[in-house]
Formats: sequence, structure tokens, C-alpha cells
Amino acid sequence: MKRVAIIQSNYIPWKGYFDIVHDVDLFVFHDDLQYTKGDWRNRNRIKTPGGERWLTIPVGSDERRLIRDVELPGMGWAREHWRRLEAAYRRAPFYAHYRDYFEALYFGTRWRRLSQLNQALIVGIARDLLGVTTDFADSSSFDLTRSKGERVLELLARTGADVYVSGPAARAYITDEAFAHAGIGVVWKDYAGYPEYAQLHPPFSHAVTILDLLFHTGPEAPWHIWGWRHSAAREAAA
Repeated sequence: MKRVAIIQSNYIPWKGYFDIVHDVDLFVFHDDLQYTKGDWRNRNRIKTPGGERWLTIPVGSDERRLIRDVELPGMGWAREHWRRLEAAYRRAPFYAHYRDYFEALYFGTRWRRLSQLNQALIVGIARDLLGVTTDFADSSSFDLTRSKGERVLELLARTGADVYVSGPAARAYITDEAFAHAGIGVVWKDYAGYPEYAQLHPPFSHAVTILDLLFHTGPEAPWHIWGWRHSAAREAAA
């Protein structure tokens, strides 16, 4: 039973993104779609003493580009983002533990495209820090021809998927009936119930970058994303 997810790459996404990555056998970055401004592709939120603040990579507002073609403007933005991350999280319990790892990801490569950066961060965090064994692929390698829901079905067929795992936003253009007709089951991800943790700069917020969780909980981060469900299931069965 092969489980597949298909999502655009986001910049240091929140823990729910990695929850889906963990749930599947194959995670496909859907980066040969049109870039949309004001979305999660080039920005995310952090917690600061002044409240939640955006970290935004300045890539312009031109929507006549595919996500995979969006170029990065030098490295000035990276130095500024790292300065702000350090100011917000240097007192978090595990900031020092991960500092060298993320400095190497940000500055060890001269990133030229947004998609390359996003994918490297996501794959690195998933495999190196969360222990996820999911395989990754890029939609551009499948030579797709269709659009919207039909495009997803075409991609799932080419990956040999039996089950499609999706966030709830995809309900706007995907119907369970079309997937049933194609012989593919659909699992709609439920983000409810994530446990809170000791977070700097209250009030608590779940809707921030995965870096917040890592810097605060360290090696316990996987439990806060999916492990707590297993604990709850064992308690319910006892």
C-alpha cells in the first residue's frame, strides 16, 4: 500500500508539513506550478519578544514564473534571516545544538533558486533531525500534462500510489469521487490536537516555522509532531 503526498515546497514550513512527510512513502514537491505571491513559498513566521513576525525572502511579485524558476537575490536575505533567528531563539534550550547545522544549510551553498533552497531545508530537516525515511521526488521529473485535480491524479498514477495524503486546503479542487474512480484512496490530514510545549515569547502559537519546535524541544520534536498520537492510542487501548 503506497502512500503519496504532493505539495509545493515551502520556506522552513510548520510542523504540520512534516507531519504529512512522515505519513507517506513518497513525498513529491509540486514545484512546476505557477508561483503565487503572498503565500508560504518564500516566507514563514517566527516567535519574537514583539510577537509573531514574518521571515520573507524578497523574490519579487511576478507570478509569471514557475516555483522552480524563482531566483534568489544574492545572500543578503540569508544573513538577515539568520540574524533574526538568532535574536529570537538564542535563549531556547536547543538553539546551540542546531546552530552549526542550520548555518551550514544557509551559508554552505550559494543558493540560486527558491525551490532548491526550500527542498534542501525540508529534506535535511526531515531526514537528519526528525529521522524520517520518506523518499522525495520533484514533480518536474514526471512530464505531466494535466491541471488541477486531474494533474494530481496523473502524478499519482505515475508514482504507483494507492493512497493520497493531503492537507485540507486541497478539498477546494479535489473530489473523493474522482479518486475512488481511479482506485486511489484519499486521507485528509487532521492537524488538530498538537500538544503545546514550553515556548519563548508567549502566548503559545502552533502556526510558526518548524525551527521553533526544534529549538525548543530538540530530539523530542518528532513526539510533538506525530509521536503523541501513538501515546494517545496506547492510552485509549489500555
